[in-house]
Amino acid sequence: MNEKYKILLVDDDTDILEFLSYNLRKESYNVSICTSGLDAIDKVKTTIPHLILLDVMMPGLDGIETCEELRKNPALDNTIIAFLTARGEDYSQIAGFEAGADEYIIKPIKPKLLSSRISALLKRLPQKENASDNNIINIGNLTIDKTTYVITINNNEISLPKKEFELLFFLAMQQGKIVSREQIYQRIWGADVIVGDRTIDVYIRKLRGVIGDQRIQTVKGVGYKFIG
Repeated sequence: MNEKYKILLVDDDTDILEFLSYNLRKESYNVSICTSGLDAIDKVKTTIPHLILLDVMMPGLDGIETCEELRKNPALDNTIIAFLTARGEDYSQIAGFEAGADEYIIKPIKPKLLSSRISALLKRLPQKENASDNNIINIGNLTIDKTTYVITINNNEISLPKKEFELLFFLAMQQGKIVSREQIYQRIWGADVIVGDRTIDVYIRKLRGVIGDQRIQTVKGVGYKFIG
């Protein structure tokens, strides 16, 4: 049943919120609404949605800034964030992905097509939630065990330095999602630690040397994606 999925809609246009919430509730989703980015940031402190649909053009804190702030909250690691906006320019889409979005949907969009896109996005959730609960990720011949900081490839155990392991685990948890360089800096090194611009490149190169080049894809101008 769709009612187990919680969707948060964030838009300053109340007519759009009413239209979206009506159609999604008809699909039996559990829908909440916020009229500003600040409201959304406050809302997720008490209720963690499975999916956030976010507009770009909002007064005060815009959608890009809101997404960046939401992605700083570890409780939202498994939450999918998708922009639903009339801004279709390439630079807006790149900014959205760099801010941590999983999808960028341009409106207007027909309700049935939007429902199909949402259904496809939500199909990513079970594996991630299960991986988060167990601290173990199993992807093909690769096992990543956060309890021991050991990975296993074809039954061969390999110990990784702490930062390399944390980066690998973070990317694998976001399997299929684009992860920006800024997200990686924030999660692995923290906002208060200054590292060189090429630090991530060095760590990615080391990981590829261990798990193979094909698993971590470079998304030019945005970041990286773990393919599996």
